[in-house]
Amino acid sequence: MNKQIVGVIGGSGLYQIEGLQHVRELDVSTPFGKPSDKFIQGLLGETVLLFLPRHGRGHRWLPTEINFRANIFGMKKLGVERIISVSAVGSLQEKIAPGHVVIPNQFIDRTTQRPSTFFGKGVVAHVSLADPFCKELSTELANAANAAGATIHQSGTYLCMEGPQFSTRAESHLYRNWGADIIGMTNLQEAKLAREAEICFATLALATDYDCWNESAGDVEIDHVLAVLQQNVDLAKRTIREAIKTISDARTCGCASALKAAIITEKSKIPKKVRRDLRPIIGKYL
Repeated sequence: MNKQIVGVIGGSGLYQIEGLQHVRELDVSTPFGKPSDKFIQGLLGETVLLFLPRHGRGHRWLPTEINFRANIFGMKKLGVERIISVSAVGSLQEKIAPGHVVIPNQFIDRTTQRPSTFFGKGVVAHVSLADPFCKELSTELANAANAAGATIHQSGTYLCMEGPQFSTRAESHLYRNWGADIIGMTNLQEAKLAREAEICFATLALATDYDCWNESAGDVEIDHVLAVLQQNVDLAKRTIREAIKTISDARTCGCASALKAAIITEKSKIPKKVRRDLRPIIGKYL
């Protein structure tokens, strides 16, 4: 029986998980260019884990510079069926204190400069993003975070901003009025592309600060953000270990067939090069 393959996107230190064996690096090519860095593969129990440092090792890429398409395509090419995204976020609600964990279930998109689809150049597809996170994987991740000792919030709206600057105070208050719970700069494109690639996607969002709306807590300072994030690295590792124990082999969610009725271009009209390039994603439907 093939081993289950789970992808993890986050900081470069996440792959240093106790018990991870047979660790090696994989250099993956994609039609969309190079991923953020080499993939790090290891075996945890019977599960193959594939780690990717989102910003590259040494934190080299701005959120807008991340090659999200290459990152997710690389995961698909390597056989990943589920992705756990570990992300630092700012809190837009008093109840979500720095150090808390949120498992978001919705997005608001405030990005403007990022490719967010594998399609185009002769093939059109429209996937559903009504529920942008996999409900099953999100539930398993929430249970794992709880078992790891986290203070968790099992739902929330993640507002994805362009960055790299943090919010103005007026923006921060506006987002609160919109009902957003947390704010970050990276997860939206990952979720969109994972859905197109028929990969289950869930986020472990680690609150590091109160953004700038909460003036009593002080404005966002990067050194404080990094300090809180470092404290949460061990929590993230424990959560991943717990999640691997409970993730089932079979997928019963709709993520695995998200493209089934989404490709609307006539098969005969899809260019040969596009067919070749997107074979890992659309091959089974052609």
